Amino acid sequence: MPQQDRAHATREAILQAAAEEFDRLGYDRTSLTAVLARAGLTKGAFYFHFASKEAVASALIERQGELWSEVRESWRARGIDPLSALHGMFVESADRMAADVVLRAGVRLNADREIGYPGVPSTHVMWEKLIGTYLAEAGERGHLLPGVDPEAVARTLCSAALGARLISSATTSCGDFPDRIREVLGHVLPCVAAAGWKLSGSHKEPERPVGP
Repeated sequence: MPQQDRAHATREAILQAAAEEFDRLGYDRTSLTAVLARAGLTKGAFYFHFASKEAVASALIERQGELWSEVRESWRARGIDPLSALHGMFVESADRMAADVVLRAGVRLNADREIGYPGVPSTHVMWEKLIGTYLAEAGERGHLLPGVDPEAVARTLCSAALGARLISSATTSCGDFPDRIREVLGHVLPCVAAAGWKLSGSHKEPERPVGP
């Protein structure tokens, strides 16, 4: 294996091992010794790639931020109606959380770092605004019932999603998070969508990822 490929594989092994420990115990309770043991690496190999445990955590947080950006842009670019895009974005996000420990760890670390709003990262506020935009667009197209407040629905969806994630994380390591999100969508969207709206025929739920 070329040296560059080996270096990449080692870095990924560190991120994977650290993610598994952070996801299981959180930042404060995770030791560098445990990460190295899980990765099967020496301290020398670790410090070649990362200066500290904090640096690994920062890398995981950065990665989850990049992935969420990709998910948002992917659904925006599909050209389907806003409610269908919103549904698909929620479902894909939940599926990815259940399947990818690196993503889950990044989300947990990001939440744990937040000052002033423990457990509720600023990205949650960003998602609330984004979802409100989708819902406002749906209202402009006549896809919402008269009198529906897009911002209120956005708050409801985001609060339900956050609660579902916290409960699912604590009870099943996010294993049932996709089902919980589908339940949320199945109850909320029919209550706010206009009678003529249907999930876009061009929208197909992505297959649930398997493995990291």
